Amino acid sequence: MQIKKAIIPVAGWGTRRLPITKVIEKAMLPIGNRPLVDYVVEDCAKAGIEDVYIVIDEKPFSQIKAYYEENAKLNNYLIARGKEDRLKLADTSREGLTIHFFVQKDVDSRYGSACPVAQVVEEYGINEPTVVLMGDDLVYNADGSSDLARLMDLIKEPTDSAMLATEIDPNDVEKYGVLKVEDGKLSGIYEKPKKEEAPSNLINISKYIMSPAFLQRIVKYCHDNDFGPGDQEYLITDPIIEHIKAGEPIYVMPIKGEYLDGGSMDGWLHANNVVCGKK
Repeated sequence: MQIKKAIIPVAGWGTRRLPITKVIEKAMLPIGNRPLVDYVVEDCAKAGIEDVYIVIDEKPFSQIKAYYEENAKLNNYLIARGKEDRLKLADTSREGLTIHFFVQKDVDSRYGSACPVAQVVEEYGINEPTVVLMGDDLVYNADGSSDLARLMDLIKEPTDSAMLATEIDPNDVEKYGVLKVEDGKLSGIYEKPKKEEAPSNLINISKYIMSPAFLQRIVKYCHDNDFGPGDQEYLITDPIIEHIKAGEPIYVMPIKGEYLDGGSMDGWLHANNVVCGKK
């Protein structure tokens, strides 16, 4: 099924990567010569997405927004100095894809993966299957293919939802949200289980296709809960569990590419080595 909209949350302080994230937004940390988030946007373009909603926070200057906007001063500089061949490198737009920037409300007090999604759904009245991708990790396919596009092929009805997953070393399951899958559909998520209690070695990598009912469940979850700063985050995994308990299917597809996490120092270094061909 062709899906036209995607939501990419990137707001927040990126505390795992302090102190560099005091001055560089986490999603703008470079993988090779491009920011991490641009690989996520590129995957959306490859999959035929038409509208991407990037959720930012209210800062005096948004590096992500500046990256995707045209820089006339830079273009004039390149032309004046005979460097027209670099104009293409400075053009970060993607044909057929429109990027919308949405400033997340109450980002410091309502923290977590669910709130930015809920706010975009309400702000833009989204009522169709929508892709949701976090902006600090990516799936890399050296052959240029897209696991997101393959996930779309898995969806047959607008009422269906789906998610990508990746297999890891069974000895590492205690670090992740581990998936229980039955007949190709999600039946449970176990957060950081002990190796002997893990239902599989498939982990959640926060890359979804969400049905309208799934999106509305996230909206309701954010409205129904009032977590304080010392409480839990507003996590997408909570409405996921509610969704499958209600009998709604969420199909699970293991990726063919490699999952790269730029949110940690080790993950970011590894991602650079993979993308730059030094693995």
